[in-house]
Amino acid sequence: MGTKERQQRDRDRLREAILTAARELFVAEGYRNVSMRKIADRIEYSPAAIYSYFPSKDDIFFALAEEGFRKLAMHIGGAVEQVPDPLGRLRRGLLAFYEFSKTNPEYFELMFIDRSVPSLSQDFQRFEFCQEMTASAEADIQACIDQGLFSKMLNPAASLHVLWVGVLGAAAIRLGQRLAPGEDPDLLAHDVVDSLLAGFTTNIHTTFVASECAFHASDDVTSRVAHNNA
Repeated sequence: MGTKERQQRDRDRLREAILTAARELFVAEGYRNVSMRKIADRIEYSPAAIYSYFPSKDDIFFALAEEGFRKLAMHIGGAVEQVPDPLGRLRRGLLAFYEFSKTNPEYFELMFIDRSVPSLSQDFQRFEFCQEMTASAEADIQACIDQGLFSKMLNPAASLHVLWVGVLGAAAIRLGQRLAPGEDPDLLAHDVVDSLLAGFTTNIHTTFVASECAFHASDDVTSRVAHNNA
């Protein structure tokens, strides 16, 4: 291994050490309570060394959020790729989202629960890769509508938000340990998913309007994914 390769390896290791320390501190103490100096002290480096990698604490958060969403996209994609029907893919994808909160609790808290972190809208272009994951779920909802499984008065984008919020609530309840002794959060999550999907079979209609953002796929992306899922 040459000098440049070793230097790059060392830089990669330090960058990963910074992100790991920041992720642990953000979750343990809250984003607003962690300074760049505290992160530097955690890995026994000077603050100046960290600033050469990340100009600000917000930059560290966005790097962690991007990592987290890439992990989430891969986790959900792997969970649904062998499921043949749209309703089955929706159910499996929602449960995979819940499972991600169990296997990656630190990422999940930063991505969805900590209210003090910067808004993802400040750097939405960074998360455009999530469009295909969103488009796939919306295409499955539309397929269920077309097949008569779901109400024809549903909007796929709005419906996906409803499903996501429901499972997010189940995950937050588990992470916050808000259930009574003996109550199973996994069974609760399964009941939430089944109840939400069953509700879509009624004459319910969505009133929520999903805004355009990096996570809300364009019509072109949705059409392409729907064609691939057909």
